[in-house]
Amino acid sequence: MDPEFGAGMAPRKREPWRTTLLLAYQSLGVVYGDLSISPLYVYKSTFAEDITHSETNEEIYGALSFVFWTLTLIPLIKYVTLVLRADDNGEGGTFALYSLICRHANVSLLPNRQVADEELSTYKLECSPEVAGRSRVKEWLEKHKRLHTALLIMVMIGTCMVIGDGVLTPAISVFSAVSGLELSLSKDQHEYAVIPITCAILVFLFALQHYGTHRVGFLFAPIVLCWLLCMSAIGLYNIIRWNPHIYQALNPSYMITFLKKTRKSGWMSLGGILLCMTGSEAMFADLGHFSYSAIQLAFTSLVYPSLILGYMGQAAYLSKHHKFDASNQIGFYIAVPESVRWPVLVLAILASVVGSQAIISGTFSIINQSQSLSCFPRVKVVHTSAKIHGQIYIPEVNWMLMILCIAVTVGFRNTKHMGNASGLAVITVMFVTTCLMSVVMMLCWHRSPLLALAFFLFFGSIEALYFSASLIKFLEGAWVPILLSLILLAVMFVWHHTTIKKYEYDMHNKVTLEWLLALGDKLGVVRVPGIGLVYTDLTSGVPANFSRFVTNLPAFHRVLVFVCVKSVPVPHVLPAERYLVGRVGHRSYRCIVRYGYRDVHQDVDSFETELVESLAAFIKLDALFRCSDAAGEVDYERENALTVIGSNPLRRHLGIMGGGYDDSHDGVSPSSDAAEDSANGIEMAPAPKTKRVRFAVEESRRSPAAAGEVDERVLEELHELCEARESGTAFILGHSHVQTKPGSSLLKKLAVGVVYNFLRRNCRGPDVVLRVPPASLLEVGMVYVL
Repeated sequence: MDPEFGAGMAPRKREPWRTTLLLAYQSLGVVYGDLSISPLYVYKSTFAEDITHSETNEEIYGALSFVFWTLTLIPLIKYVTLVLRADDNGEGGTFALYSLICRHANVSLLPNRQVADEELSTYKLECSPEVAGRSRVKEWLEKHKRLHTALLIMVMIGTCMVIGDGVLTPAISVFSAVSGLELSLSKDQHEYAVIPITCAILVFLFALQHYGTHRVGFLFAPIVLCWLLCMSAIGLYNIIRWNPHIYQALNPSYMITFLKKTRKSGWMSLGGILLCMTGSEAMFADLGHFSYSAIQLAFTSLVYPSLILGYMGQAAYLSKHHKFDASNQIGFYIAVPESVRWPVLVLAILASVVGSQAIISGTFSIINQSQSLSCFPRVKVVHTSAKIHGQIYIPEVNWMLMILCIAVTVGFRNTKHMGNASGLAVITVMFVTTCLMSVVMMLCWHRSPLLALAFFLFFGSIEALYFSASLIKFLEGAWVPILLSLILLAVMFVWHHTTIKKYEYDMHNKVTLEWLLALGDKLGVVRVPGIGLVYTDLTSGVPANFSRFVTNLPAFHRVLVFVCVKSVPVPHVLPAERYLVGRVGHRSYRCIVRYGYRDVHQDVDSFETELVESLAAFIKLDALFRCSDAAGEVDYERENALTVIGSNPLRRHLGIMGGGYDDSHDGVSPSSDAAEDSANGIEMAPAPKTKRVRFAVEESRRSPAAAGEVDERVLEELHELCEARESGTAFILGHSHVQTKPGSSLLKKLAVGVVYNFLRRNCRGPDVVLRVPPASLLEVGMVYVL
């Protein structure tokens, strides 16, 4: 499925079975690539050093039992049955759970929240606010501010581990696939071939990210499908030939026997067994690209049975083979018949590339979401497909991931250490999901706290067991995700904390436009032609950087618009609800542009056009409201009032239109309203564009005198807006520098004065993120003393 905008925003409904089958097939290449290649390295990591494969087969039977019940309890029951139902308007992932919690309780630390955000159609609640208000859990969470920070840090930890997984999974997947050469090459040849080939494949994989995956994405599902069928066939062959009674090892008693015999070594080997769950989180994270029923169908009907057959087949072969030399250790390829080993090797490498691609794309996606919620430094996001929503590429992140992947591959050179590192990252993300899911059950689903506690204790205890087995191997590879996460967590927390403090500083130092204009009379402020878009994080008042700019250079544009581009805790905002427009003074407006954490920001041309159209629609709507106020028909408070342009019911009722456009090159016909007689409208034709925007003025139903007066004012204001647009648009952005107050602690000086300023200087500027053309950019310096 091409995950177009809004694919998952409608309430879940039954799909045609053909659509579900198609989506289930396509999900194989996107969702299950990582999970399907885990048999390449699970047994090899489990039997690396901690335990040995004895003649009694108690170890391999116990390992198979652990794998079976782990796959059954975590991916099948926890994720497919429960977690996938906690979607946020069809979207899944760590930020989807956090978004749900923030909407049902006032625990968000994000700035510039507004009551108007709750009117968004995607801002749905599971129950009425009256019922939600009686929740003791909600009151307890909202009362303790430290819990708000703890909740955000938990989300950040999960995000950091996902990014760490983006480093480790490609390395272990490709390395394990290429390691099949050890059975066909001598020991010396193997040592000098596997690492270079693995690094070459990784470089090729990351180099392709710039071009996007939509050109070769149609190959992903067939590759994973062939891999699953191949693995199932080999597993079935090994079961029939070597040990038809291997199914008896699925008995949970073998797990107890395994732990009794191996004791501490068996517990430590669980760090390898947990790798069978690698990629389970992708089912939830990629929920927005497909549907609940499609992901459920694909896993239960194909992925889960294929994985079980694959693991059982390896165990059946190993139960009859106990002696392996140093070069041919326990692994996936020793159970593959020699006659098909080379085709399986090629297919495994292709499947590992697909699985790696999925986690790399997921890393780009979660960093983009973190950036939207002010939890990550600004990076350049490139959308590689104009048709498929969500396919993005982040250059600086891509090359850093590649360097770290190659460093891990060259540094570790074996599956054991890579597995220890990858396992800790995987299980940490799952534990974070369990914690957040428990909160969602109480706050959003309004289930009993006892039920949420039971969910947390049952699945949390399983994950805690695996987490402890991974953590004990700190010196054997597990230090890598911990180190990466600590660095990323420090970066994310410092960036988020300083962003909040800057917003509070702006709020404290903001001024009113009336004060600024009154001061302007003394300074001799002039209004120059054009539109000035002043970008700010404030949703009210005039930012301090603009007031200082005017006092030092007393001039600003004839049409002034204070633009606030903000993210709201929903995955998507409908285009008709994106713009909130209000009036702050004479020919001065405020426009709040709202995006969801998965939304694609518009390019500057379409944004400028839509903004001007929204202003024109607001001018006409505002005139009607003012006239109604004067006549006593509508009680409408004008001060600080903001109107949703595009979806306001009064606007449709009164016949107010936002204008239309025609473009002969694009083949877009003008709207019927906008194609009115030019005598009743104003046409704007920006010089560099062929699009023409018309603002039609409807005939009024009021008295001729009042109608004429209002229409005359509207025409005059629209005419000025038209002239200002033709004169050009300037984008005014703040260029900030942060300093700490005298007497601040050493930690604050290090975090804010050194780390934040280093990140600010070396990350992308706001003009790149907002896609502002350099020729129209005007930066105003601002020093924040925090």
